[in-house]
Amino acid sequence: MTFFPEPLSWRSPRVLAPSLFLLCLGLLPAVTAAIGEPFYVTLAARIVIFALAASGLNLVLGYGNLVSFGHALYVGLGAYVVGILSFHGVTSGWAHLAATVALSGLVAWITGLICLRTSGMAFIMITLAFAQMFYFLGVSLKQYGGDDGLQIAVRSDFAPLSIQSNTGLYYLSLALLLATLYLSWRFVHARFGRVLRGAKSNVRRMRVLGFPVLRYQVAAYAVSGIICGVAGLLLANLTRFASPAYMFWTVSGDLIVMVMLGGIATILGPLVGATVYVILETTLAGYTQHWMLILGPIIVLIALLAKRGLYGFLIR
Repeated sequence: MTFFPEPLSWRSPRVLAPSLFLLCLGLLPAVTAAIGEPFYVTLAARIVIFALAASGLNLVLGYGNLVSFGHALYVGLGAYVVGILSFHGVTSGWAHLAATVALSGLVAWITGLICLRTSGMAFIMITLAFAQMFYFLGVSLKQYGGDDGLQIAVRSDFAPLSIQSNTGLYYLSLALLLATLYLSWRFVHARFGRVLRGAKSNVRRMRVLGFPVLRYQVAAYAVSGIICGVAGLLLANLTRFASPAYMFWTVSGDLIVMVMLGGIATILGPLVGATVYVILETTLAGYTQHWMLILGPIIVLIALLAKRGLYGFLIR
């Protein structure tokens, strides 16, 4: 049985609002160059990279009801792949990407097989434990900076593409995000996504129907880890730095907040959530070092007023 989503008019908020938003993202470097404010390109790149990581988390959190507090692990793995390979003289971006996909996918598959034997609070705690284990592993790598992190001299070389400028990195990140959003949409409306959503509603019933639920969940978890790993690769190139802090549990918490803020189980929700979260964080941090005391109540207020997230609120 094939699922065909209902066609939408271009005047529909579900089409018009995302199209305008994505158009603004595409034109942003040209606008910032015209007004002489290159900082906004760096800010937008950070938004897009975190939106990519949040989209990866949304696959398992939004559509599989798998609350993972360990996805910062894969962000950190992607960053350290760039840092360690660059440290040893390997600057090819394609090699970095291949190693990131392989390592993130392998670690996510192995940890997923273990974590998904449990559910509920046990699942949350085990994912958190794995992330913290790799965090302390990063701290112990004294050769690669240990707790101080690892400086990256030059960005990855994606010849014939160039990401040596922030604009080039931004457009690469945006292209990867758009590809991820499209593939997520196809994933959700395919048999695989419907099985995952069915398990979210009633795991026992899906098993009785003959679906190998664990296999589907592990595969989704591995894909989610790979997406977060690629986001980590881009983040390391943006900051030219790899740090164990990227794997700390608070980063996983930030990704969960972005997904919930934008709209859980929606394709564009993570992008909206990452945009609002990063802009609020950057703006408030410019006024006070106690910005988290202000950001917290704002997030609570948004969660109370827009229970389906900001994106769900906007398209209603």
